[in-house]
Parts: sequence; structure tokens; C-alpha cells
Amino acid sequence: MGWLHWERFLCATDCATDPRRCVSEQLFVEMADVMAAEGWRDAGYEFVCIDDCWMAPTRDEHGRLQADPKRFPSGIRKLADYVHSRGLKLGIYSDVGNKTCAGFPGSYNHYDLDAQTFASWGVDLLKFDGCNSDTLELLAEGYRRMSLALNNTGRSIVYSCEWPFYLRPLQQPNYTEIKHYCNHWRNFFDVYDSWSSIKSILDWTALHQDSIVKIAGPGGWNDPDMLVIGNFGLSWDQAVTQMAMWAVMAAPLFMSNDLRHISPEAKWLLQNKEVIAINQDLLGKQGYQITKDKNFELWERPLSGRAYAVAVLNQQEIGGPQNFTFPLTFLGNGLACNPACTVQEVLPASRDWGVYSWVSSLSVEVNPTGTVLLKVVAL
Repeated sequence: MGWLHWERFLCATDCATDPRRCVSEQLFVEMADVMAAEGWRDAGYEFVCIDDCWMAPTRDEHGRLQADPKRFPSGIRKLADYVHSRGLKLGIYSDVGNKTCAGFPGSYNHYDLDAQTFASWGVDLLKFDGCNSDTLELLAEGYRRMSLALNNTGRSIVYSCEWPFYLRPLQQPNYTEIKHYCNHWRNFFDVYDSWSSIKSILDWTALHQDSIVKIAGPGGWNDPDMLVIGNFGLSWDQAVTQMAMWAVMAAPLFMSNDLRHISPEAKWLLQNKEVIAINQDLLGKQGYQITKDKNFELWERPLSGRAYAVAVLNQQEIGGPQNFTFPLTFLGNGLACNPACTVQEVLPASRDWGVYSWVSSLSVEVNPTGTVLLKVVAL
């Protein structure tokens, strides 16, 4: 869990005219301050992550990556120390190819040196992109080599990969191998600040769940990309859907928004302890779609303590709230509510729905593009 600059701040490098939106030391210092002071760290968001465009255009005289000296005048080591002083961790970005996606120096032929550099700076996470790699063999070799190089530093550094996303147009990823080397990995396109983007990620995940759900678990996760809650493109119901479905999908929760200016509603949703508890459940199983009926989707996620998270998503984009009714025998291969269970609504509001028997049905009213997230616990 943490915060990432990319979706909201992109590759903004003009600090002279727009210092508040520029990818700079100041941005990450201010975000770390807010995360420590306003409950984000205490809710579990511990990483402050730098994405592309932090680098100088060239390596230094020793061949090492270096931060842009104007935008990061104190250097990454000092920034990491500051972030650590706030009880947080620092993430950074590089690329498996010879250039990053934005055209800055990549790590090709420098994997060991770059890993050592990141470790010497006190970095805690590396997001490793896949642009500008000439062949699939070089792509795979680069991801493997950087994984080994990070481990050889002796520092614990989370390894976030884009490996399967760049493989998929040409071949089916070997997820057993990817999980061996990476801690989480992107499968699909970048998230945008829009409902169509969230919907496309959910549709893709459901379509490919047979190949991706089983590999997820402690140490390795499918990453559907950033939370864009608190920005401009999602309605309230769509924001609830993203938070609920990312929890069901056991997704890493990396927000990309401006925490210095965020609504109380978005903050409540992103810091919701019940949803975060589902997302971070120790069993570590990813959820999946169990049925689709016209515009409704029913998803479940097995949780520890004989519990299930259940999401009812209404994909319809016209009209008003609709009711979806389903038998509780649909859940957990018929065992989630055997012989009885309690049902708790988590989102959009926290409510106790009471005790149900194994043969009961649930009727759930869901707003257009909204989701109702439930927790079902067997008795």
C-alpha cells in the first residue's frame, strides 16, 4: 500500500512555472508529510513512490543513475532519509530497456550497478517498466537479472514488474516464473482517471481469471494499477466500485492523487479500515467473478476465518438503482453460509444485515456503475 506519482502528476518537469505539480523533491516531501500527519500511514499506506522522469538525462561519470539536480537538489539518499523519518518507505522507478518510457536512461546493461545504487540510497521498492527492450528474450533476461541484482544487495526491496503486460501481445506469460522473480506485476494497460478505464480493467481481469487468480498469494500479486479515487474522472459510485473491487482482487493499493487537496469523502473511502482489512487479508487469495447476469456481476474472495468478501457490481450506465437477488449457495461452492452466516455490508456504508441460513437468498440494491461490498462469515 502506498502512493505513486504517475497517473496524477505524469512527467511534469517544469518546476519554474508550476512547482506544485512538478515531479520534484518538494512533491515527495510534501506527500510524505501529509501521509504521516493525516492518517494515511496509520491506515497502511507506507510507500511513497517515484515513477518515471526523476532522472537526469545522462548517467554520472561512474555510469550511475542520478536524479535531476534541479528538481532533486538534495539527491535521492536525502529524500529516502526524510521519507524514512516520517515512518514511511521510498519507491523508485527504472526500466528494463536502454531508455525509460519517457526517454530517460534505462537499466539495460546496468542491472547490478543500478540495484546497488538504489540500495545505497535506501530505496525500499523498485517499479521496473518494460519499454524499449529489443526482444522478448532481452525483456525476460532483464527482469530476471534485476531480481537477482536486488537480492544480491542484501537490502529488502519490493520488486514491481511490468513483465507480463509486455509479453502478452506475443505470448502467454509463465506466471510461475514471474512470481519466482517479482513481488507484483502488471498485466494490462495503465489506469486512467475514467470509468471506462476501471471497467476495462475489471472486464480484462474477469476474462483472464482462470490464468491469473491461482498464482496470486503472499509474496506475489496481480497489480491492476493505481487507485484514482480523489481525482476528477469517477463519480462517487464508481470510486466505491474501484475501492471494493481492488480489495476483492487482492490488489496492491497504490493511490495516485493529490493528498494535499482531497475531499473528506475520498479520504474516508481510501482509509476505510474494513475495506483495507479485506484487501490485506492474511489468507492472501485473490477474488474472482462467480456469475454474470445481464448487467450484474457477482464476485467473491475467500478470507481467513471462514469468511468471504462478496461484491455485487452493477455495470449498467443508465436508469436508477437495480436489485440483484442470488441464493447464498452460490458462495464458496455452497459452503460460505453452511449451515448459517452473518452478513455485513462494508461499502457503500457499514451496516449489519443479520443472520441468514444456508437456503436463504440475498437481495442487493446497487446504483448504476456502483458496487455493494459484503462480508459473509460462516457460523
